[in-house]
Amino acid sequence: MPVCLRPPRCMTWSISGVVALLTAVFLALPLPAAAQIGSDRYSSFVMEARTGRVISAVNPDELRHPASLTKMMTLYMVFEALRDRRVALQQRVRVSAYAASMPPTKLGVPPGGRLTVEEAIMGLVTRSANDAAAALGEMLGGDETRFARIMTLRARALGMRQTVFRNASGLPDGDQVTTARDMATLARRLQSDFPQQYKYFATTSYRFRGQVLRNHNHLLEAYPGADGIKTGYIDASGYNLVGSAVRGNVRLIGVVMGAARGGERDLHMMALLDQGYEKLDVPLTPRPPASRLPTLVSAAHAASAMVAEKISTPGPATTRRVASWGVQVGAFSREAAARRAAAEARRIADGGESRVAPVVANRKASYRAQVIGLSRADAQSTCTALARRKQPCMLIRAEAGQVASR
Repeated sequence: MPVCLRPPRCMTWSISGVVALLTAVFLALPLPAAAQIGSDRYSSFVMEARTGRVISAVNPDELRHPASLTKMMTLYMVFEALRDRRVALQQRVRVSAYAASMPPTKLGVPPGGRLTVEEAIMGLVTRSANDAAAALGEMLGGDETRFARIMTLRARALGMRQTVFRNASGLPDGDQVTTARDMATLARRLQSDFPQQYKYFATTSYRFRGQVLRNHNHLLEAYPGADGIKTGYIDASGYNLVGSAVRGNVRLIGVVMGAARGGERDLHMMALLDQGYEKLDVPLTPRPPASRLPTLVSAAHAASAMVAEKISTPGPATTRRVASWGVQVGAFSREAAARRAAAEARRIADGGESRVAPVVANRKASYRAQVIGLSRADAQSTCTALARRKQPCMLIRAEAGQVASR
């Protein structure tokens, strides 16, 4: 069923507006939730989970591509099967040749290999593994296409009126669409229908057969009270995030779709949640004034900057993840080759921003393929994954363009 996407025009902020946003975030001041991301794909939605009250909404019912937010629905179907005892956590899931052929990010189980249902669940909530999603879809639906039809019917029954699924992973398909409101509805149903299984979404890292799979949802470590749920990215969607946090027994669910950068998306989500709690008169967790702000570059992408700062919370202090790291995956004589390598590395990283850095040495030009805007842990995980594929990789400090010590 073809779907025609007609994204609305959204407000575009000037450079000074982005700088103002960053300043307010890092000084922990209340932020107005405007459509400041400046993308025609932008949507946002915040609701109070207990009552379903809408706190804020921008383009909440415009069609968007869900990307890996799709895996939230795949997991809803898995949780239903567990509840109904149609499957068990330790049941073995066969990875077909089709599932194994899914592009990164994935667990890398070979064709004919097996993993448990629980391993597949953990692969989805941490690495956002496309091969595990396809394998679960084949197990529950016979084949992924049929499973996607079942997903769509179940989504409509949950009240997701405009969502259409075409696969279990969120990999690109022009007919696979949703809305910010529908994604918030799904998050709320995951929490209310499966409170025990929902805890999987709070996993920050998971060891799978010698690999450490790290969750791409940085809010889990950067925002007090955050406990889930899922990130997503494809070129057609931009950076998406469904987040949830609890403060003072008040749970908020937020959705941000269409951000240009992962860091921008995360900062905007924190701003939306802060505003939501302010509207509900829920005290924000105190944060000390920033002793210094991050360097603000004169560019519209400044909102991707992150700063390491202590967050004052009841209990042990935590540290915001720093997104100033990256990876370099080679130097190429042709710019097109470097762009392809950078794009492939970004898919494996499942985050950050691909970049090609031109360099001239001895009057010869070369092009360095890089992915920037990662935390150090995510950069290290990306290099580990590339090493298994026998591809070169080195850590860099993205803001300085320097190779990092290992």
